[in-house]
Amino acid sequence: MKKIDALLDTLYKEKVVVIHYEMNYIAAKIDAVAVAEVKVDATLTTNEKLEQAFMLTNSIDDAWWNNKEITKLFKGSYARSTMNGDMVIVGDEKFKVASMGWKKM
Repeated sequence: MKKIDALLDTLYKEKVVVIHYEMNYIAAKIDAVAVAEVKVDATLTTNEKLEQAFMLTNSIDDAWWNNKEITKLFKGSYARSTMNGDMVIVGDEKFKVASMGWKKM
């Protein structure tokens, strides 16, 4: 059954990458850190994929990285939720979380 599930994931899911911006106080600069790969339904529109990635990387009842659709990419035991200014990569396109919606980069 695991092989069938993996095959279905390959056919019907797409991985998008979520990037958080963090202040590096030692180097006095802002670092971009890939924090998650999120499996989203491949048939969704780009906007729906962005919204799903945003929703799945926000903690509500549990830490967002405990979600089965998430592959944790950050080091350590904690990462904040996705917020305004962060980015999501869908295919070869980058989108920035705006105060309302998304801005294509």
